[in-house]
Amino acid sequence: MSFSTADAAKMLDDGFAPWVRQLNLSFDVVEPDRVVMRMPFADDLCREGGIICGQAFMSLADTAAVFGLFAAAGGFRPCTTVEMGTQMMRPISNADVLATTEVLRLGRTMAFVRVTMTADGDPRPAVHATTTLALL
Repeated sequence: MSFSTADAAKMLDDGFAPWVRQLNLSFDVVEPDRVVMRMPFADDLCREGGIICGQAFMSLADTAAVFGLFAAAGGFRPCTTVEMGTQMMRPISNADVLATTEVLRLGRTMAFVRVTMTADGDPRPAVHATTTLALL
């Protein structure tokens, strides 16, 4: 079973909360071993000083981790996040955010996904998240 960019976009539109869809997320890459999601820069995602807030990064990380799992599994798998750790290493402002996933382990009942976020055009990691998902 394969999982395409079109499949991912439809799942995002049909199955995620309206406030997640308001982040205007899109998919640059959907492959079995990685997903790259894009969160376009928007002023309403920023805190004082024009820096994207941590809550926006964490929402992107959680959503990207789920799609990384789906891509690795070849399609939809019912799941829920049970833990997420996030480290903000450098600020991002005035740039789209790219979230690249790596499924570290996909088991029968749990999945472990790493998400690295960068500013578009800057390969240096800005945010690093690890997510544990329970497969339902």
